[in-house]
Amino acid sequence: MSLQTQREPTPRPNPRQPQQPVGGSIIDAQGREVPITEDMIQRACQELDKTCEPTRR
Repeated sequence: MSLQTQREPTPRPNPRQPQQPVGGSIIDAQGREVPITEDMIQRACQELDKTCEPTRR
């Protein structure tokens, strides 16, 4: 008797298009609600990477 069970592979979510909203929004300087896009998140992460110091080990 095997203790391993057959599992269905976990489906991966489809990649989002860069301008497709990801579920949140920000309020701009004029008070308008602007959906947050994947592209906005990627650009913010790239900017953070430029300013972060590498970790020492």
